[in-house]
Amino acid sequence: MSFEFEEFDELVAPAVKSLVVPKKETGYSRLQYLIDNTTAIIYASVPTGDFRMTYVSGNAFHVLGYRPEQMIEDPNFWFNHIHPDDTAQIFSSLALLFSEGQRTYEYRFLSSAGNYIWMNDMLRLVCDEDGKPVEVVGSLTDITERKNMEVDLQRKGEEQQALIKKLQEAHQQLLQAEKMASVGQLAAGIAHEINNPIGFVNSNMNSMQTYVTTLFGVIEQYNTAIGSLTLSSETKDAIAAINKNADLEFVKEDMADLVRESLDGLRRVKDIVQSLKDFAHVGETEWQEADIHQGLDSTLNIVKNEIRYKATIEKRYGVLPLVPCIISQLNQVFMNLFINAAHAIKDKGVIAISTGTEIIEGANWIWIKVTDTGCGIDPENLNRIFEPFFTTKPIGSGTGLGLSLAYGIINKHNGNITVKSVVGKGTRFTIYLPVDQKEQIKAVA
Repeated sequence: MSFEFEEFDELVAPAVKSLVVPKKETGYSRLQYLIDNTTAIIYASVPTGDFRMTYVSGNAFHVLGYRPEQMIEDPNFWFNHIHPDDTAQIFSSLALLFSEGQRTYEYRFLSSAGNYIWMNDMLRLVCDEDGKPVEVVGSLTDITERKNMEVDLQRKGEEQQALIKKLQEAHQQLLQAEKMASVGQLAAGIAHEINNPIGFVNSNMNSMQTYVTTLFGVIEQYNTAIGSLTLSSETKDAIAAINKNADLEFVKEDMADLVRESLDGLRRVKDIVQSLKDFAHVGETEWQEADIHQGLDSTLNIVKNEIRYKATIEKRYGVLPLVPCIISQLNQVFMNLFINAAHAIKDKGVIAISTGTEIIEGANWIWIKVTDTGCGIDPENLNRIFEPFFTTKPIGSGTGLGLSLAYGIINKHNGNITVKSVVGKGTRFTIYLPVDQKEQIKAVA
């Protein structure tokens, strides 16, 4: 129950004035009973200085545990019992009471039990006929329950926002996973459709190489046998002319080169198909121990055309153990880093890929560093590059999801990804992954 200011003036002000000259009237007793038994503590104070209380309703004992005379006797009682964190916002605006005539505050007040109770304080300035301040009257209402509800609502709101963010991230990762699954299915289809013709073409080329070698061997034997025969000069000249016109020596050398280049081309096609399969790892959703170097190499083969005209690749591989992971997801991270590095290089530069191991707080970790000599990242953007949909690329050139998905994947692997960059010199991304996922998961839990 709370009083409106009009009711306050009608009920409380006369009651306060009557305190100066107590009356034994029935109306006064009834009013005093109502004031002492309402949920709001009614009080009056002087309008200057320390705002010393001159009247406090009897229900203060039931709400705060203090007797009214105890609160009146101490001139600094009100100020001394307000929570230190709340005093500044009250004192800084209390002077406005004299210009506005009324103020409302919410603050924590120390009860006799030693705990803080949230109070709603409605102050009203009472003036005489000449406009001179006479006193300040107010009502204190316990709003602790409401405040607790607000805190619970805020906490639930924050939890909902966090859940929404996780759902959005999961949605984006699901989209990426579906895209990679499509790539994997495409890779499987390519492998099935291409491997068969590649197989028999490769077999035919090997047979052709054998046949060509045999054929030229026969020709040499023919030439040797003809040379041992006694032939007329006209016949010998005719045979020499045939050999010259056919240019057998050139054909022999060139045929060997053509067969060798064809076999090499077939091998490259097979490698590309295998790299695509290794990159996507069709149907793989389970954790398994994987060779990180193989993942890096297969990903490089996939993005080779994106990089070859922009940068030289420098591999500085260390010795790495097999790492428990979902390698197809890590390959997505590698691909994003490689493509971003290539895009950061304007003309021609270097992309260095380094790997190694490190012991951190007694645990074994591996690290992968991707360093480019590109344009670098502005300092004000460094803290935002892992945010979903944030991109420094021109509109239409990037979705802003690549690095956020990379961050989510590394986080899922209980690892860490960091970035350092110098504008005009380049950028380095470092990925840390634990070698023992079980121990790391225990630590995280």
